[in-house]
Formats: sequence, structure tokens, C-alpha cells
Amino acid sequence: MINRHPSPSYCMQSTPSTDTTFTHTLVYDIRRSRYINLTSRCTLRCQFCPKHNGSKQVAEYDLTLSKTIHADDILPLLGDVSAFEEYVFCGYGEPTLNLATLLTVAAELKQRGAKVRLNTDGLGNLFHRRNILPELSKYIDAISISLNADTEAAYIKHCQPKLPKAYAAVRDFIKLAPQYINSVSVSAINGLSEVNIEQCRQIAINAGCHFTERQLDIVG
Repeated sequence: MINRHPSPSYCMQSTPSTDTTFTHTLVYDIRRSRYINLTSRCTLRCQFCPKHNGSKQVAEYDLTLSKTIHADDILPLLGDVSAFEEYVFCGYGEPTLNLATLLTVAAELKQRGAKVRLNTDGLGNLFHRRNILPELSKYIDAISISLNADTEAAYIKHCQPKLPKAYAAVRDFIKLAPQYINSVSVSAINGLSEVNIEQCRQIAINAGCHFTERQLDIVG
């Protein structure tokens, strides 16, 4: 679940794996935002995602993770919250698949006075088989949800969900999210075949969400 922003200026912190030639990039900075990379696991196999096209990097920073990430791995890397406009849970995996770590780290960030955003594919409720938004709402100020298609057929074609009824689930999540989170943005990518970007915009607006139009093949 990669965020699409200008490339990070540098990777602030990493932690060694058992292989001393490899480091896990757990946090990386873009302008005045610190991004937190929680997992490589994902509920989608998006065909436009660079990790399915031979790259697991944002700029020169490899976001590959070869182990389960725990809160104790992340907490020492948070830094001075006053130096950042926000902290963002986002990497090449879906952050809500590592929900316990996400909630623990987010709780610490809120205690320190940070603004916290979550970038998600919107399938957390489907994966966990419950509504996780009440848990997220305690610590998450803003949420960005990837819709990516205005029809189920186009969603299946481009995102290749691993779970059944995924498109209905993300649409439901989009409708529910504004009831729990103050700032909700829904995104779709302009340039995907058989996707009507204006219909995606209308889905977001009808749910009371902001719409963000992204461009195909622009990552980072």
C-alpha cells in the first residue's frame, strides 16, 4: 500500500536484520512528514504497484521487510514529534494487517502530541472480520483510502484482491470512515484502463470524503 508523494529526501532510520548486509527501512521522511513502514504483507496484488513490477524501492530506499515488525522496533525511531507535521503509516504493505503494532505506535504518537495519518486499502474490516474504525479513531486524525476503481470488474482486474467481496468491503469502509475519522480522503489513479476517474470522484463525494486524483506510474 504505497503512498504516492514526491520522493523522500532521505531514510532517517533503519534496523539491521539477521543478514548484516541488509537493513529494514522502518521509517523514512518526506518533507516534514515521517512515514512508518509496518509490513510487506498486503490484501491486494495491484498490477500497478512497483513491488509487483520488479521494484520494492521508493527513490533509493528499499522498503522490503523480512520479519514481523513490533512496536518496540518502531518506538525508538519516532524522533522529535515537534519536527514533523504528521506521522503516516504507509509502506509497500497494508498497515492494518499489523494492527496491534499500528495501534500501539499511534497511541504513543498521540500521547506525544503528534498528528497521525493512515494510508490504507480499506480492507481492514474485511480482513479482521470486525469494524476496526472505532479502534483507529482513538489515535488516527486522518485516513487516506485507496479506491482505485469505480466498478468491481475494474477493481478485480487492476488490484487482484486476495479476499472475496473486497470491492464491496472497500466501498463500505469508505461510507463508514467519516463517522469515526475527522479527515477522510479517497484516492483513485487516473490512467488505469476501464476506470472512470470522475465516477471515483463521485463515490468519494457521496460518502462525504475528499477525493485525491493520482497519476499512473508516479510513485513516491
